[in-house]
Amino acid sequence: MATATDTEPTTATKTKAPAAAAAASPKAVISSGGKQYLVKVGDLVDVEHLTGVGPLNFEALLLIDGEITKIGQPTVAGTSVAAEIVEAEVKADKVTAIRFKAKKRVHKRRGHRQLLTRIKITQVRS
Repeated sequence: MATATDTEPTTATKTKAPAAAAAASPKAVISSGGKQYLVKVGDLVDVEHLTGVGPLNFEALLLIDGEITKIGQPTVAGTSVAAEIVEAEVKADKVTAIRFKAKKRVHKRRGHRQLLTRIKITQVRS
């Protein structure tokens, strides 16, 4: 025989992260190599190949700090993102292009692997 406690489903309560934790790790949008990346402190990001050595500084295009969002025109004044190079040369996945024409004996294959640089975001200064 089933009791009332056996038939009732158990539910776990979900708690939201405190607002102080969200404010402690601001997010920023940076631009590198013609692409934009949403980053926060501690992220590893693969960007287009960079030739510089040492610490890198990017200007923030957008800053999300807790509940406050600052939009730059084109950049947010007084805000920068510091990063360091983890790996100087990383190869992306291979992209294969195939040219084929039916009944003409024409076929050509080309492959390409883009060079990337892996960076780690160390600081978001606002």
